Amino acid sequence: MATHGRKYEAAAALREPRTYEPRTAAAKVKEMARAAFDETVDVAVRLGVDPRHADQIVRGTVVLPHGTGKSVRVLVIAQGDKVREAESAGADVVGGRDVIARIQEGWLDFDVVVATPDMMGEVGKLGRVLGPRGLMPNPKSGTVTFDIARVVREVKAGKIEFRVDKTGNVHAPVGKISFSESQLADNLTAFLEAVVRARPAAAKGVYVRNVALSSTMGPSVRLDPNPYR
Repeated sequence: MATHGRKYEAAAALREPRTYEPRTAAAKVKEMARAAFDETVDVAVRLGVDPRHADQIVRGTVVLPHGTGKSVRVLVIAQGDKVREAESAGADVVGGRDVIARIQEGWLDFDVVVATPDMMGEVGKLGRVLGPRGLMPNPKSGTVTFDIARVVREVKAGKIEFRVDKTGNVHAPVGKISFSESQLADNLTAFLEAVVRARPAAAKGVYVRNVALSSTMGPSVRLDPNPYR
């Protein structure tokens, strides 16, 4: 059985055997953080869905009000006027077939890929590289679009994508330990509301079963799921 260090155990002792509201949960996670670096704060949501069925897949996007605290490198694959549009919006790297060739050669120095629909025939060649890493542009997540400037700005401002995993859980970063309690609570609430909006029609019974918030190295606290049921 896995054991934790003294710092973790000391932090865990600060927890109370109850559920928390978003702001008090954020305050408790900040109180329990012990690492020497600015830890990421993550939320994990246990959903009442069976991801083995296509009509119970939960996925979506949300722009966190205060961002994730992480600098996101955005790659745009486009051509023509859309190249200049992407550059003006703040994309880190913009290109067409030249960028696709670099990726095929092993270059992966980016966090999000946005592509215009007219480039997807070429981008499709990258499925085996980008797909397993969760980087493949997808119309459902808004990363295949001609509205390049808006999407780039949203991603830079803190737009994240979420998708239920095979065990029925959804995970996402909602900020950093250096964020204030109110910033973390705002981001957490925005994310949970997005998950609720993404509820598939085929999901029956209790949808949001459990919600936990934690920092990278710290113990988790449980949130009251009732407001999201």
